[in-house]
Amino acid sequence: MAIDGTWQRECLMLDASETGAKLSLGQGSLKGLELKEFFLLLSTVGSAFRRCELAWVNGEQFGAQFVQQTKQSAKVRPVRQIGTIDI
Repeated sequence: MAIDGTWQRECLMLDASETGAKLSLGQGSLKGLELKEFFLLLSTVGSAFRRCELAWVNGEQFGAQFVQQTKQSAKVRPVRQIGTIDI
């Protein structure tokens, strides 16, 4: 799926690793799609996904390299303490 949500294509995951995946498009075409960065949706409800960059294309197969989170974007915000509970 496009980063901005303007397109989405079904594909088959042929192989996956910690750093990327090998995908087959099957139906449709990659022509005209902005593939510099895109989301690989791993669930039908969108709760599991990876941000990817296009690594290579060979016919209807293509490689997706997972974009690593930077330390800044992965930073956890501190939780504000509202009160205490006595146990």
